[in-house]
Amino acid sequence: MNTAQLPAPTRTLQLSGQNAEQKRSELLAYFTQTWELYESLFDCLADERAYFNKAISLRHPLIFYFGHTATFYMNKLMAGRYLDNRVDDRIEAMMAIGVDEMSWDDLNDSHYAWPTVEEVRDYRGKVKNLVSEFIRTMPLELPITWESPAWVVLMGIEHERIHLETSSVLIRQLPIEWVKPQAHWPVCPQARHDRASVPDNSLIAMPGGRVQQGKTDDTYGWDNEYGNQVTELKPFKASKMLVSNAEFYRFIAANGYQDQRWWDEEGWGWREFSGAQMPTFWVGEITQPDQLKLRLMTEEVALPWDWPAEVNQLEAAAFCRWLAEETGKSIQLPCEAEWMQLREQVSGDQPDWIEAPGNINLAYWASSNPVDRFAQGEFFDIVGNVWQWTTTPTNGFEGFKVHPLYDDFSTPTFDGKHALIKGGSWISTGNEALKSARYAFRRHFFQHAGFRYVVSSHKETMALNPYETDSMVSQYLDFQYGPGYYNVPNYAVALVEKLLPHCKQRGAALDLGCATGRASFELARHFATVTGMDYSARFIDVALQLTSGEDFRYVVPEEGELVEYRQVRLKDFNVSDEQAARIQFVQGDACNLKPQPDRYDLVLASNLIDRLRQPKRFLQDVIPMIRSGGLLVLSSPYTWLEEFTPKENWLGGVRENGEALTTYQALQRLLRDAFEEVVPPQDVPFVIRETARKYQHTEAQLTIWRKR
Repeated sequence: MNTAQLPAPTRTLQLSGQNAEQKRSELLAYFTQTWELYESLFDCLADERAYFNKAISLRHPLIFYFGHTATFYMNKLMAGRYLDNRVDDRIEAMMAIGVDEMSWDDLNDSHYAWPTVEEVRDYRGKVKNLVSEFIRTMPLELPITWESPAWVVLMGIEHERIHLETSSVLIRQLPIEWVKPQAHWPVCPQARHDRASVPDNSLIAMPGGRVQQGKTDDTYGWDNEYGNQVTELKPFKASKMLVSNAEFYRFIAANGYQDQRWWDEEGWGWREFSGAQMPTFWVGEITQPDQLKLRLMTEEVALPWDWPAEVNQLEAAAFCRWLAEETGKSIQLPCEAEWMQLREQVSGDQPDWIEAPGNINLAYWASSNPVDRFAQGEFFDIVGNVWQWTTTPTNGFEGFKVHPLYDDFSTPTFDGKHALIKGGSWISTGNEALKSARYAFRRHFFQHAGFRYVVSSHKETMALNPYETDSMVSQYLDFQYGPGYYNVPNYAVALVEKLLPHCKQRGAALDLGCATGRASFELARHFATVTGMDYSARFIDVALQLTSGEDFRYVVPEEGELVEYRQVRLKDFNVSDEQAARIQFVQGDACNLKPQPDRYDLVLASNLIDRLRQPKRFLQDVIPMIRSGGLLVLSSPYTWLEEFTPKENWLGGVRENGEALTTYQALQRLLRDAFEEVVPPQDVPFVIRETARKYQHTEAQLTIWRKR
């Protein structure tokens, strides 16, 4: 039974079918439903300040997320070369890249000249029309696969459904005066306000045994769901219900927030920094528990003691340590595999449900509900109500591969610092509501998330910094930081050495296409500030880890399946902490740069222009960013390939009016009005190792141009 005001629950699209045109209609309907549902969430904002002020310091303001889900479609369709033209360059650059949850003490106070709400609303309307038309006209074969343009559309839809949930959390974290309740986002009316009336939790035995994971259903999935993992579980016991506010209050009353014994090092550091005394969404004085309120998305209500306690993973783990001491049992949060065994008690999956088995998929309310409301097998709320924290750091299963159009969905979280959440909440829809869903957050972050506990001997074994096995990342790490081969100097070091004598001004430098950052680190020895930018978030993530002083381990192929293990540490290259601190590594698109007039004394674009969709556009955009007297330094082997650059966009390597046109000649023509050439072109060799017995030897041409 639906709550009347909520829209009808949507069902995730099946990838297969008998009729492509019917599937096209389903896809268009799913896209439109998702788009309108997301926009309806912003009806809950009552004050323009709600759009432009950060709800928390570690996230952008909501105006970003209002536009971001639309820019995502554009940027992915452009990256896949399904579209030729953008709708709005400025918005698509400014709202392209979100913020991964940083450390709780990493305060980012960047300021942006955000577009107005009406500008973003107008932009969203244009993108909606464009994507709708794309769905109507794109080639479509069944089943939909990774290579299908329909997969990119599904990627955009499921991405927007993620932001539906995360944006609802941000709305919940805004000042109450800036938001307003809406009839189409109704709150559960069922609640117990007498703590003593809340039913006691209990433990139910589970058999353990073999748990096999890896997505096999016929729906869209994110990269981390695919592959295969088998876990052998020992028998365990799990709490019948989620931990309620009443049960969690016992921990508070026992001075759990003040007793360091119950917290690990990360947890106590967060507790001390935040000054937390109780769950973040509780409102009032903890010394007057009967007067407490609970902050919901758009209102405050008397604290429902029988609703689940919504806490971060650090608080949940501290509660478990306290309860273990109280009971003498080995109580802890469940691992992912233990939750998966619990999930077997729930029949079917979201696309099959005639009626949702719990408060999930927006089937009932726009809030939590009592922890004993939805029975599922012997338990309650295995799915729905709130997400459930686990002890499992997110990782890839055996056979994990990234999708080339979204290479940074999962891999930045494979750091041992992001814990998986399972089961979904009241607002989890689409992929989030599936059995195979795998989402993770930093342990100090808040979502609509609570927990259940287990009595278990299971211990996670994942190392904090596993060896990087992605072949592209490993190859670039070795290229930029590995040993030299055949007496050819390190390419990044050589480029910086060659440009420095001509660089009179050494304020700000931009290293475009920085990959894993070696040239940025070399430039930081000589420039006051350096920005390293790359399109690949995986490369940027590696560079950031190196900047933080962490060792980075990777493997290089030797022969067949034999590999060699290697390690990179900045201190081995005599880069000081002070020099590393001068660098800001960012993800960005060189073909859609944010306007930053007269900012840089040096722009270095190494092995970049022949890998861009629109190299001429890049040169036009970068020219105004360089100060008068500043340098533009280009190096490239000019290996033009249509898989990267449409042939009509090649700068050179073609015939023009029957005459050969080299890239160097084209650069002279394009740059002569704004630059003077400092020195004649130079060839700079580099070697990339493929295996122990196979190497690429390449000559890049280096040109140096001074802005007039």
